[in-house]
Amino acid sequence: MGSDIGKEIREGLRDGLPIGMGYFAVAFSLGITAKLAGLTPIQGFVSSFLNHASAGEYALYTMISEGAAYTEAALLIAVTNIRYLLMGAAFSQKLRPEEPLLSRIAIGFGITDEIFGIGIARKGYVRASYLMSAFILASLMWASGTACGIALGNVLPGSAVSALSVAIYGMFLAIIIPPSRKDRVVGALVLLSFMLSYGASRMPSSVSGGTRTIVLTVAVSALAALLFPKNEEGGEER
Repeated sequence: MGSDIGKEIREGLRDGLPIGMGYFAVAFSLGITAKLAGLTPIQGFVSSFLNHASAGEYALYTMISEGAAYTEAALLIAVTNIRYLLMGAAFSQKLRPEEPLLSRIAIGFGITDEIFGIGIARKGYVRASYLMSAFILASLMWASGTACGIALGNVLPGSAVSALSVAIYGMFLAIIIPPSRKDRVVGALVLLSFMLSYGASRMPSSVSGGTRTIVLTVAVSALAALLFPKNEEGGEER
């Protein structure tokens, strides 16, 4: 049993390393955004270790810079990260039946897109030791990337920090362009989201930017689910 767990940990660290390297690069750009929001490297490290999604973390730093209320920030992060509920439900069928409750809770906390991918890809049941070793290494590199971005942002001139902050938008473009090219519906919804977001930002209103983002995210997602539902095989139901 001990040798099996050790083997699972080693494989988890092996598979988590390339994920962590990618995380570090993305989190570095988030660190620049966090620096502009006034966070210290320690605060950035802790916030990244507790928030494992780039979209949710970017939303958090944006709302911090706007001085949003805690409840508003929490709601926006919940909306942007809600897909992990579905991943957790899928993972519940992948874990060994004898996996204890605490291990299941820890795995639920550590789910990211990439950790979910390597876990689902493994044959048979997956051990918590494999998933958690991959997650801990990748998450530490994610949090370290944010802290390094903040620290470097504190020593670079303002013009360089502003230039580096543009990298985060490149990351989001890299996320949305490939699926938009493959699926015209996704592309149309992305364009619709852009237009609605711009229109909402130009309208005179006392509603904060974070609340507008929450409303638009839920509205566009609900519209897509109603008009373009997916069947169990992943295709569209007309």
